[in-house]
Amino acid sequence: DVRGARRPGDSRTSRMVEKEEAAISEEEAAQYDRQIRLWGLEAQKRLRASRVLLVGMKGLGAEVAKNLILAGVKGLTMLDPQQVSEEDARAQFLIPAGSMNHNRAEASLARAQNLNPMVEVKVDTQDIADKEEAFFTQFDAVCLTCCPQDILIKVDHICHKNAIKFFAGDVFGYHGYMFTNLGDHEFVEEKMKVNKVNQELEDGPEAKKVKLDSIETVMVKKTVTFCSLQEALELDWRNEQTQATLKRTPTDYFLIQVLLKFRTEKGRDPLSVSYSEDSELLLQIRSNVMESLGVSPNLIPDDFTSFCFSEMAPVCAVVGGVLAQEIVKALSQRDPPHNNFFFFDGIKGHGIVDCIGPK
Repeated sequence: DVRGARRPGDSRTSRMVEKEEAAISEEEAAQYDRQIRLWGLEAQKRLRASRVLLVGMKGLGAEVAKNLILAGVKGLTMLDPQQVSEEDARAQFLIPAGSMNHNRAEASLARAQNLNPMVEVKVDTQDIADKEEAFFTQFDAVCLTCCPQDILIKVDHICHKNAIKFFAGDVFGYHGYMFTNLGDHEFVEEKMKVNKVNQELEDGPEAKKVKLDSIETVMVKKTVTFCSLQEALELDWRNEQTQATLKRTPTDYFLIQVLLKFRTEKGRDPLSVSYSEDSELLLQIRSNVMESLGVSPNLIPDDFTSFCFSEMAPVCAVVGGVLAQEIVKALSQRDPPHNNFFFFDGIKGHGIVDCIGPK
């Protein structure tokens, strides 16, 4: 792959040149007709010139892969070193029956490719921890799921350095989250401009009425800046500034950190088969994590352990839909992105976008 041979310093320029030269064929125009009507031809061109790395092919990864392939990116690489387990059957719809002990990404390839033959779908079975920096520079966006916190922070740093759009997400039972770091991101937003009628025409009784001549659509260019994942997770909640925002900070922000810490310590997520043991450890980790952040452990109720085991398919669908939507928006540079967290609580049935990080 010629793209994989690029030096990290050349990555941004090369990607920009490729996007400028991208063209939509008649077949692609017919395939993506509804999307082109929705967000425009130029946005679809940028999307069709983009390559995405998706790490982790469990339930959430399957949802993201499906949505990106249908949206029409140029290429999607699904990376996962793990084997198919019994638990994958609950939420991973890309893996056919009878795939036990096969690699998760390889088992997902056939169904993923069948969704849209115009997209180059590839598989990588190597561990993300073993990848060098140059590997990531062949992609325009990187999305990590199922990864421990140290890997999330490491890859986010690499992506920021090389102007690659970074996304992370996970689903733990009824809870899910998404994080985005787009660096300094430029995008266009559609605004409605109202033109009033000529004042000279407003005579008599009709002058008292508000008259509108036309409504014009204009595209407004904007820029938004994101912080790193490390900055977002390592806030000190003991100072006055963060204390003032604590009451309106979603509890799931802290819950996700507890679950990521569990993943780091155990090398896996909480399992139903070891519910008692894992629940006890989760409560212990909650106390340690919340103390290190300077927050009371009581902010997360004791019964949280009953709702964070396995992947719930409906939660994967919601979080995967939002995550893929944000990747599409970032790559197409259309519409304002979520900055920087999205949390979904399946118990309450609602999600929230919140910007958490140093001000």
